[in-house]
Amino acid sequence: MRTKPVEDVLAQAEQDGEQRLSRRLGPLDLMGFGIGIVIGTGIFTLTGIEARDHAGPAVTVAFLLAGVVSLLAALCYAELASSVPTAGSAYTYAYATLGEIFAWIIGWDLVLEFALGAAVVARGWSGYLAELLDLPGTIFGEGSVVNVGAIVITLVLGAVAAAGIRQSSRVTNVLVVVKIAVCVFVVVAGLFFVKAANLSPFVPAAEPPAADESGLARPLTQVLFGLAPSTYGMAGVLTAAAVVFFAYTGFEAVANLGEETRRPRRDLPLGLFGTLGVSALLYIAVSFVLVGMVDYRQIDPGAPIASAFSAVGAGWASTLVSIAAVAGLTSVILVDIVAIGRIGFAMSRDGLLPPAVGAVHPRWGTPYRTTIGVTLGVAALAGFVPLSSLANLVSIGTLFAFVVVSIAVPVLRRTRPGLNRAFRVPLSPVVPVLSALACLYLMTNLSVETWLRFLVWMAVGLGVYLVYGRRRAALSEGAPARPSAARRTGDRS
Repeated sequence: MRTKPVEDVLAQAEQDGEQRLSRRLGPLDLMGFGIGIVIGTGIFTLTGIEARDHAGPAVTVAFLLAGVVSLLAALCYAELASSVPTAGSAYTYAYATLGEIFAWIIGWDLVLEFALGAAVVARGWSGYLAELLDLPGTIFGEGSVVNVGAIVITLVLGAVAAAGIRQSSRVTNVLVVVKIAVCVFVVVAGLFFVKAANLSPFVPAAEPPAADESGLARPLTQVLFGLAPSTYGMAGVLTAAAVVFFAYTGFEAVANLGEETRRPRRDLPLGLFGTLGVSALLYIAVSFVLVGMVDYRQIDPGAPIASAFSAVGAGWASTLVSIAAVAGLTSVILVDIVAIGRIGFAMSRDGLLPPAVGAVHPRWGTPYRTTIGVTLGVAALAGFVPLSSLANLVSIGTLFAFVVVSIAVPVLRRTRPGLNRAFRVPLSPVVPVLSALACLYLMTNLSVETWLRFLVWMAVGLGVYLVYGRRRAALSEGAPARPSAARRTGDRS
């Protein structure tokens, strides 16, 4: 339960030597990273899947609900990020408020979120590219033994992430411009094909699930409270909201870049709110156009937007959407890898991971060892393991992190009332408590099997902490002495 003094967190962010990241980002760069990771799989795949399987045309409501919960969490992130601008985001906030064990759990949880997210999206990228260029499915599709396309794109983007934050920002910004432009095109062009009949009934009547559906696939709320299993209706909308929350995951990656932002106290809140506002608007608009163009029961879950344009005779538009999907998924993979590198850097600096893991390259200014290691791991997962079914696991990991961040706001207000806060959550502690409760409620709408997988991952992480991190943490009395940054730099040169 030992906590890390806020002064130590801020001092680490300003120190020189090997443990110093380069401050090169402004608010537009932060928005580029945020939109780059948020606008991707959610808009190009989950929209169709959840409309067809759970919510019908009311999938737009599901995106709205998930967006509101994300906004509550973003308010909490903005206060903490502007008060304690550092790498590690939720991990560091938990360390400064709730205690080391909570910090480790959140760090381990964020690794799960970003690593699995990157691997899932890499496989999706490979599939979209194969469809766009008519490439052989034996090495690019989900049916391949080794997904070469997913491995290649992960390795290329890992190299970009290791080469420097400025290079990563430039690549991400270009890709973001492309996919925002195409998303706007989808909305404008798609409105001409919207039919009122496809939007009725807006919330389909509740139906019993398919007979072959396992009990483990049912939402936790239905199992805990003995509710009759069903799809569609308001229960289906809430389930869809919990799943499409995956579409918003990643905006918190902006908070991971606190030590690489020129004016973090001003720019981090701008980056967070700008990311979430643009993303939510695009999600709601695109999902409305999709369910208006095609009957929700006929939506193709693999490429819903592209197939919708093909269904109305606009094949040329389908090609543009596929191009946007490739660009959109590329930026998601890149920002996921960048985010994991910063989390590993922060945990290594605190002694919870070996010090060598967090070394910063003297010329590139990035935690290159963590980035390279993460890239190889994600490439292996993306190349050999079908991970599309694990989107729910990414959602539950993110929601759990949001719960901790929401709780951290009132705790830090109480323990450090005089801390300089460039942004303050309005109506605290009411808004943070609402944020935590809303995230918990969405978590209970995820399936039982998702909860079981999540608990197994957390148990493994707890074992790693007890074996290594607890005794070697920088705050531990028995921790080995760590050489100064200057001496480490001299030894390496």
